Amino acid sequence: MLDFFKRKCSNSSEVNVGLSTTNVAIPIPENVDAPILENVDAPILENVEDAPILENVHFPIQENVDVPIAQTQFQRVDLDSLDYDPGTRKQIWEYHVNQRDEIRRAYIKKGPHQLPLKTYKKSGKHNRSFQASWYGYHSTWLEYSPTTDAAYCLPCFVFNNPNGVVGQNTFTVGGFRNWKKVGSKDCYFQSHIGKDPNSAHRVAEQKCKDLMNQWQHLQRVVNHFTTEQIANNRLQLKATIFIVRYLAFQAIAFRGRDESCSSLNRGNFFESLGIVTFWNEKVAKIIEKAPKNATYTSPKIQKEILHVFSAKVKKAIREEIGDAKFCIMVDEARDESMKEQMAVVFRYVDVEGFVKERFFGLIHVADTAALTLKNGIYSLLSQHCLDIQNVREQGYDGASNMRGMWNGLQALILNDCPYAYYIHCFAHRLQLALVKASKQVNAISHFFLALLFLIKTVNASCKRNDQLKVANANEIACLIDLEELETGSGLNQIGTLQRPVETRWSSHFRSVSSLLRMFSSTVEVLLNIIDDAIDGEHRAEAESAYEGLTSFEFVFILHLEKETMEITDKLCQALQSQSQDILNAMHLVSSTKALIQKFRDDGWDGLLTTVKSFCKKHCIDVLDMNARYVPRRGRARNQQDNITIEHHYRVNIFYATIDSQLHELNYRFDEDAMELLRLSSAVEPREALKSFRSSDLCLLVENFYPQDFTDYDKQVLKNELYHFKHNVVQDPEFKELKCLSELSQWLVRTRNSEHYKLVYRIVRLVLTLPVSTATTERAFSVMKVVKTNLRNKTENDFLTDSLMLYIEKDIASTFSLDSIVDDFEDLKERRVPFS
Repeated sequence: MLDFFKRKCSNSSEVNVGLSTTNVAIPIPENVDAPILENVDAPILENVEDAPILENVHFPIQENVDVPIAQTQFQRVDLDSLDYDPGTRKQIWEYHVNQRDEIRRAYIKKGPHQLPLKTYKKSGKHNRSFQASWYGYHSTWLEYSPTTDAAYCLPCFVFNNPNGVVGQNTFTVGGFRNWKKVGSKDCYFQSHIGKDPNSAHRVAEQKCKDLMNQWQHLQRVVNHFTTEQIANNRLQLKATIFIVRYLAFQAIAFRGRDESCSSLNRGNFFESLGIVTFWNEKVAKIIEKAPKNATYTSPKIQKEILHVFSAKVKKAIREEIGDAKFCIMVDEARDESMKEQMAVVFRYVDVEGFVKERFFGLIHVADTAALTLKNGIYSLLSQHCLDIQNVREQGYDGASNMRGMWNGLQALILNDCPYAYYIHCFAHRLQLALVKASKQVNAISHFFLALLFLIKTVNASCKRNDQLKVANANEIACLIDLEELETGSGLNQIGTLQRPVETRWSSHFRSVSSLLRMFSSTVEVLLNIIDDAIDGEHRAEAESAYEGLTSFEFVFILHLEKETMEITDKLCQALQSQSQDILNAMHLVSSTKALIQKFRDDGWDGLLTTVKSFCKKHCIDVLDMNARYVPRRGRARNQQDNITIEHHYRVNIFYATIDSQLHELNYRFDEDAMELLRLSSAVEPREALKSFRSSDLCLLVENFYPQDFTDYDKQVLKNELYHFKHNVVQDPEFKELKCLSELSQWLVRTRNSEHYKLVYRIVRLVLTLPVSTATTERAFSVMKVVKTNLRNKTENDFLTDSLMLYIEKDIASTFSLDSIVDDFEDLKERRVPFS
């Protein structure tokens, strides 16, 4: 009896009968109609719209994967964060069975990982290395990993079978690095391809084609759609794409609290879709007749469309960069959901000679350590096949984790790329200079404290703010009647007092300017507060603010700061221009110093006259400049302080304020300390007209850009500079050029960039030098708006894609709806066809 019921096993596969365990390898029969497939057409989907309907379908046998399903848990995979390095990426069979086809398509669509490195690691007895020219002979499959210094095959990796024949995993797992066997009579690359049409490599290539060919998919065999149905499907999807693009361009929230059909407000997306269907009956009929599981309006579909847009924008930027040298600008900040985010911006020169600064992504980092930021940057570069050796400059703010000479981010990147020079953000330098200069003079520090207290008192309530606007409107109307103000579009607008922010020095200038413009209105509001205050605390605050505002000392410093900050504000605004080049920025700094020096030499009498006239107009007592100066705060330290006359005291404040600004500007912007800038200035048009320093340009190439010029180029450069000096610099049009960016565009427009390629290469390299990180800071400003509108719990991918469309809308707006439909269809399998 025991022998009868005993389980029978074949000799080849013995069963160990014992205690049950959690992981049991259950063999899958080879001949069965419905096995567990690797490419399952009816998986557990998050979006019911993509669920296909299959009836009476005989599933073919798929791969034999010796990985228990229980060991590979289903986890959402971010296709943008896939590791494309062949030496470090996960094998396809390590992913969940229901995710493999989607990941396969991502790798196939990305193409072989072919980094065009300048040099490759040499190894072996013969000291051989991988050759970039091999890419041209095997462009469809050959990959190279700088991490493992080995070659790989993309199709074989995509359809790698871990249970395959031993020795066939060379180009998928271990990598091939026996370079002496390449190019010979028995070339190993040709042996890998094989002469047999049914070789493993050729079969893998055919599988890749079949996987990417939507018409060969099983669903297309089961469901036959007419041309009219396909056109309707495309029109339906175009309506969704149009709305998604509109909402992203305007940074408007997509979803609503209640998106049900009975809701009076279904959210911006569905309300916008209702407007489209209201004015387009054809779209309305198509959506009405569409299957309920294929309307393509779900939140997941909206995110996929955003992702398609974002991927196309990044691809366009990547193609625009090409093989050119570029600059990395990075800044980090915390978003509304308390996540540390790192914005990455690339600065480069396009084919038409224009300087471009493009936002390329937002990376969530666990901390702000330099190594963490470096890994995030390297991962982003690797995903888009951007070589770190093509980085020529780095632009960051002055934070220690960025500018540290030993362990900062710039030092870590310099270790890998010795020609990625670090430039401290000019706008940040100016900010540090002005803030420190203001704190060095006690009278100026007290002034800004009093200014902040004054604005806080006036703007403390809506009632006071309304009183300020009414008083300002009455004052403007009175001045217009007296013909003391000009009228016109955009003039004489009613505003409020601007609050100064320490991290934005331009806000100090706007605050001072707004107070001067609304001085009488502010005085009137303070007097109203004093008269109407119920308790003594509010009355005391208003009286203190009023006494400070109507004092001669406050008015004097108010005008002094207005004059000095008006000069530096123009520099601050110019430094934040994306097309600004570093040489022109240094000219602006020099001219700003000269203007401040001129104001120091000749501005005292005019300033004092203006202050006295202002005080007389607003009934403020003008101090006797020959009287003794009595300190308003604290006690005099000695008897000598009591005999200081008011005139000398004001003069000392005047010179101390200006001298502190000049000192800080000279310290922060020391042009002589940067030999790179000094040598680069030789190619700047205004400097070239004065004296074309060919020797400086040769030194610039020799000392700072030796990797970008061969020894032969350096020999030819001297002769080319000689012709450039006599033929181009003497051109009448050249004399009208004002900055390096205009020179770059002019060289391309006149095709001189083809005749003087080496000079133009120098121009491009100098233009790549960063001026400020204003573009990254603008990305964070936009992020705050987008994050708030899209809710604080927005996924990081959705946030990045939304930012990409909003910031780079000039690129995204060039994409046709049809191209988005095609890429959307190729993203994954769809319930209905679109082509």
